[in-house]
Amino acid sequence: MSRARIAVLASGGGSNLQALLDHFKQLGDARAGDVVLVASDRPDAGALRRARAANIRAVTIISSFTALGDELDAILERHSIDLIVLAGYLQLVSAHITRAYAGRMINVHPAPLPAFGGPGMYGKRAHRAVLASGVRTSGPTVHFVDEQYDHGAVIAHWPVPVLEGDDEHTLAERILRAEHLLFPRVAQAVAAGEVSLRDDGTLSGTFFRNDTAPPLFDPELDDATLGRQLDAAHAERTANSESRIPIL
Repeated sequence: MSRARIAVLASGGGSNLQALLDHFKQLGDARAGDVVLVASDRPDAGALRRARAANIRAVTIISSFTALGDELDAILERHSIDLIVLAGYLQLVSAHITRAYAGRMINVHPAPLPAFGGPGMYGKRAHRAVLASGVRTSGPTVHFVDEQYDHGAVIAHWPVPVLEGDDEHTLAERILRAEHLLFPRVAQAVAAGEVSLRDDGTLSGTFFRNDTAPPLFDPELDDATLGRQLDAAHAERTANSESRIPIL
């Protein structure tokens, strides 16, 4: 089976990009996709440096906002992209791209959706909103992208505890650890066709077995143990090839 050609769009340091590259390297020939393009709206984005270090094509999108969609569309087409991964990309992707890549574009958000999403609800702002609400858990949410900010069918959410004394910085650090483990695994599942989007906007397949979440993220555990928990909770169906609809 051919691997999906993946484009990562990022505005910042690219730690989720690095997590994806590391996960795919660990999977080896079992990986369902290859990152072939990294694009950013910021020429100094760390994600671009990470891409160049990994010998991946890195481009900066410098058009005005009104022309941004056309430039990005041309870049994606030029590189024959099958799956778009938004990893801290702060621009709203134009509607004609989200329609063209419906079911082939995913995003990670650092808080539960839809409760803590929408325009302006990113990064520390999302964490501040979570803390102000008084909820006991937060955690990353991975979803398919549509024409609205932080909207679209949710693929997976990993609950992360909000601890006494947390501020936006300590909560952000804990959730970023969870993102680095969850997001690459969801990207692999989508690229492999284990989870897909129906025409009516609902999911075909689930990421977690029986559509249940893994155990609450335990910050006392090391990443290897937490990764094994995710893998155990994941609705893995590689033994049944008929359950897979590759994204290609």
